[in-house]
Amino acid sequence: MLWVTTPLILAALIGAWKLYTVVFDIGELILPPPEMVWTALVDLLGQSMIYEATYVTFYETIVGFGIAVVVGVVLGIVLGKMRSVERVLSPFLVATQVVPKVAIVPLLLLWFGFGLSSKIFMAAIISFFVMMQNTILGIRSIEPGHRDLMRVIQAPWWKRVISLDIPAALPAVLTGIELGIVFAITGAIVGEYLGGDEGLGALATVMLAALRTDQLFAVVIIMTVLGFLLYAIVAGIRRFAIPWHESSGRATSL
Repeated sequence: MLWVTTPLILAALIGAWKLYTVVFDIGELILPPPEMVWTALVDLLGQSMIYEATYVTFYETIVGFGIAVVVGVVLGIVLGKMRSVERVLSPFLVATQVVPKVAIVPLLLLWFGFGLSSKIFMAAIISFFVMMQNTILGIRSIEPGHRDLMRVIQAPWWKRVISLDIPAALPAVLTGIELGIVFAITGAIVGEYLGGDEGLGALATVMLAALRTDQLFAVVIIMTVLGFLLYAIVAGIRRFAIPWHESSGRATSL
C-alpha cells in the first residue's frame, strides 16, 4: 500500500504546486514551477560540485552523529542508573538544548573555524540530547524483578549493564538513535548555512545570493533525499536489531 499511496500523494502535491503557480501567476523568482525545478535538478546532478557538497554534508552528519551516539548512550546509561548525578547535571545538559543554536554558531566558528569541525560539533550537540533522554527512559523502564534477580545471583555491575540494562533498554535507545540522525543532518546543514563554504547548506546560500530559486529548490530536494536515506538506514538497522519488539513492526502476536 505504501508504494502506491506515497507516489500518489507526491503527484498530488506536485500538481497542486503547478496549479498554484499558474492560477495565481507566481513569479519564477518567488516560486518556480515544478518543471523548472526538475530541469535545475538534472543540471545540478550533471555537475561534480553537487556530489562534493553532498559528501561534505554526509561526512559531517555521520561523524557528528557517531559522536552523539557514544556520548548520548553512555551518558544516558550513567544518568539512568544514578539519579543524584542526573539532578546535578540536568540543568547544564538542558541548557545545551534551550540556547538557540543560531546564537552559538559564531562561537563555534571562533573556536573551531570555518571548516568541518564546527559543523560536526553542531550536528553532535543537537542530536545527542534525544539519544541521552531515550536511553535514560529505557534504563529506568527495566522491570524491578529483573534487577532483583541480578542482585540475587550477585552479578557484578558490568554484568548487569551488559546482560540486563542494555538489552532491556535497547528499544528506547534505538528509537533515540533513529530520531538523532534527523537532528544530526539538520545541525550539519544549519552550521553550513550560517558559516561555511562547503556542503549543501553553503551551496544553498550561494544559490540564494545568486537569486537562482530553481537551483535552491533543487538543492533542498537533494538535502531531503539525503535525510530520507540516512533515516531509512538507521530505521532499518533498528528493525533488524530488535525484531522481537512490537515497535519494529516485525514482531508476531501469539
